[in-house]
Amino acid sequence: MKENSIKRPELMAPAGDIISLRAALDSGADAVYFGIVSMNMRANAKNFAVEDLPEVVSISHSANAKAYLALNTIIFEKEIPLAEKLVEKAAKASIDGIICWDFSVVEIALRHKIKVILSTQMSVANAHSIAFLYKSFGISRFVLARECTLDEIFTIRENLKSLLGDEAVKIEIEVFAHGAMCVSVSGRCFMSQFAFNESANRGECRQPCRREYLIKDIREGKEFLLGQNYVMSPKDLCSLPFLEKLLDVGVDSLKIEGRGRSAEYVSVVTKSYRRFIDFYMENRNKIDFAQQLEPLRKELIENVDSVFHRGFSNGFYFGRQIGEWSGGNGSKATHRKTHVGIVTNFFKKVSVAEIKVEGRDFKVGDKLMIQGPTTGVKSLKVISIEENEKSVEVARKGTLVGVKLSEIVRENDQVFMIVPVDEVKHLKQN
Repeated sequence: MKENSIKRPELMAPAGDIISLRAALDSGADAVYFGIVSMNMRANAKNFAVEDLPEVVSISHSANAKAYLALNTIIFEKEIPLAEKLVEKAAKASIDGIICWDFSVVEIALRHKIKVILSTQMSVANAHSIAFLYKSFGISRFVLARECTLDEIFTIRENLKSLLGDEAVKIEIEVFAHGAMCVSVSGRCFMSQFAFNESANRGECRQPCRREYLIKDIREGKEFLLGQNYVMSPKDLCSLPFLEKLLDVGVDSLKIEGRGRSAEYVSVVTKSYRRFIDFYMENRNKIDFAQQLEPLRKELIENVDSVFHRGFSNGFYFGRQIGEWSGGNGSKATHRKTHVGIVTNFFKKVSVAEIKVEGRDFKVGDKLMIQGPTTGVKSLKVISIEENEKSVEVARKGTLVGVKLSEIVRENDQVFMIVPVDEVKHLKQN
């Protein structure tokens, strides 16, 4: 793809709850995607109620971001009325698009003149499928199958020009940039259904693929513990090591997976990809671009390494080599969140938070991570601490202290610190 044709892609972040929503928007997301309590592929996330739709959309639009509703499970016959209701409510809330793959939801969304974003569960992996769906139904946004390589994405773009002519520019290609991957890749797994009667295709996956298994030889009774490499448990996708190549092939939206993950995960990962995209778009034509990019890339990879992940992989972008991306179970994050306490009051005129210290101590100069439904996720440096109207250097567990901060926080916000994993282990041992 020619350099002058590269356009700035949309950065889409997950919103599993209101705190994650605000964290995503504060971190620079161009769009957020979220689910209602039912009919989405993360049924175990907190999700939102139908009544929350107007607020979610309003908050997103106020931040100049788009809001996409995920209705991306299979739909059974008795659920059609509920699907109708959810889409109608979404339309009234001015939703920007619905992520789906069941054709009942596609039909209802199109009837309500809502943009359809065809989910990766549809496994669209070639230009002919895209052209057919565009011509037949007017669908113009596609989340490609995760199996697609960089070369294949580029070829799809080129072939769309011959299949659709001038209308090829209307096709939007969305891909995953970061987050968990499934052993079934594009999502249609039945293992949880067989084991627990809870279907991954209904967003209820119990993730049996990520467990240790004892394999027994029936004939001779030999047993093997299958767990060291967790061959059915893929590592997480991380495209930061090659993100400029993904931008060069012409994708319209980069999606971060993680509606079931923490608000700090959303904040850190979204900020990291925002910084990379912005740097790339503003500096790619400079002579020393490569030299400037590498220190930034290293810093951003270290950032995303600090929050939950199962090890990092290139996914399938450089080929379908399964063995290279399996082997992750449990968090490989370099840092952990530890609880400090709760904000019991905030004095706006002096920018001081009253904090009840319930967990670990903290001191002047430390960074606190404060989370709340309106606050979102903020990482703030402790400017000063007062206890009983006297200045102190350390806030001890069991005390009530006033903490000078640089930004507004709110009553009942939760207070944490992000510390290295080794330090967490040391605290537990003591």
